[in-house]
Amino acid sequence: MASLSSELLAILAEPTRRRILDLLLEAPRAVGELSAALEATQPTTSKHLRVLREAGLVHVHPDAQRRVYALRPERLVELDAWLAPYRRLWEARLDALESFLDQQPRTSEEHP
Repeated sequence: MASLSSELLAILAEPTRRRILDLLLEAPRAVGELSAALEATQPTTSKHLRVLREAGLVHVHPDAQRRVYALRPERLVELDAWLAPYRRLWEARLDALESFLDQQPRTSEEHP
């Protein structure tokens, strides 16, 4: 099984940081946009962004007077590799449930 650093887990355990990643998944954003979406102060948002940047989860590029942040999905590969065995476990269970449900007689309410 793949090893996952406790540092990455600790970083992702913080709900605000996960929300920032969710927002950046949609599109790159400036600090001000992120602060508004999070309903947080700019210094608070900047602190979370610094942690994410140092962990290699986001990168920043200047755009005139703004600093625009974007997601760096490469680091999430580590998390995905760690989750793979668990995903296979659930997929097998969901496949078994689907097979069971497919064998059940259909009711008239399901197909009018």
